[in-house]
Amino acid sequence: MSASGGTKAIVAALGANLGIAVTKFIAWALTQSSSMLAESIHSVADSGNQALLLLGGKRAKRGATPEHPFGYGRERYIYAFIVSIVLFSVGGLFALYEGWHKLEDPHGIDSWQWVPVLVLTVAIGMESFSFYTAIRESNHVRKGASWRRFVRNAKAPELPVVLLEDLGALVGLVLALFGVVLTLITGDGIWDAFGTLAIGALLVAIAVVLAIETKSLLLGESATDDDVRAIEQAITQEPAVERLIHMKTLHLGPEELLVAAKIAVRSDDTAGHIADTINAVEGRIRTAVPIARVIYLEPDLYRPQPVSSTAQGR
Repeated sequence: MSASGGTKAIVAALGANLGIAVTKFIAWALTQSSSMLAESIHSVADSGNQALLLLGGKRAKRGATPEHPFGYGRERYIYAFIVSIVLFSVGGLFALYEGWHKLEDPHGIDSWQWVPVLVLTVAIGMESFSFYTAIRESNHVRKGASWRRFVRNAKAPELPVVLLEDLGALVGLVLALFGVVLTLITGDGIWDAFGTLAIGALLVAIAVVLAIETKSLLLGESATDDDVRAIEQAITQEPAVERLIHMKTLHLGPEELLVAAKIAVRSDDTAGHIADTINAVEGRIRTAVPIARVIYLEPDLYRPQPVSSTAQGR
C-alpha cells in the first residue's frame, strides 16, 4: 500500500467523522435519542482513531537508532491495535451500556422529532463518500483479491482499518435510522434502545476483527506468497548458487522486509567469489522485491540428509 493512498483515505474519514460528530451531538441534545448519542460517541471514537493512524504513520518514519536498529516501521501496527481497543471500549461498550440504560426507561422522542432522521440521512451521505474513498484507494493495491483476503493479508494496516470503520459507521447509521424511525412511528422508545444495542454489538464485532488482524502483524508476519516466490527465484537464478537451503522473511514494517537465507555454494569457491555471489544475490532480491531492505545471506555447503532405514523400508 502506498503511504499517500492510506493517508488520503484517513484524511477523508477524519473530515467526514468530525462533521458528522458535531451534527449528531446537536441532534442528541435536541431529542435525547440514545441511538443518536451512541452514534455521536461512535463518530468521536472514529475521529480519534483516524488521528491515531496519522500519528502512527508519522512516528513510523523515524530512522533507525542504536536502540532500535531496524527502525520504527512496526509502530504503525501498534497504533492500529490501539484503534481496535478504542473502538471496542469507547464505541462498542458505551453503545451497549446506553442501549441497556434505554431499555430500562424506553421513553420516546418528544421534541424535534424529525431532526435525527435528517441528521442521519446527511451523515449516511457523508460517510458514503468516506467509504468510497477508502474503496478507491484499496482497489489500487488489492490487485483483484477478495475484500476478505485483502483485509486479512494486507501488511499496511491503515486501509483495512479505515475500510472496516467506514463499513461499521454506515451500517451503524442505518441501524440508528431504523431505531429512530420506528420510535417516531410507534411512540415506543424500545426501538431506539434496540437500535443502540445493535450498534454496540456491531462495533464490538468489528473491533475484535481488527484486534485479531493487527495482533498478527505485531507478532511478525512473513512476506506474501508472491514475494516469497520472487525472492526464491532471484536467489536460485544466480549461477554461482547451487540451491536455496532455507529462508525466512519478516515484515519490519509495511514497506520494509527482512530476508534471512542460507544458500549452498560450491566447495571449491574462494572467499572472494563467495562474497561476490552474496552481493549479486542481494542485488537480485532487491530488484525482484524492492521492500526487501534488510538481507542476511549465509553461505554453506549442501549436505543431503541421509535417508533412514525406516523410511527405506516403507
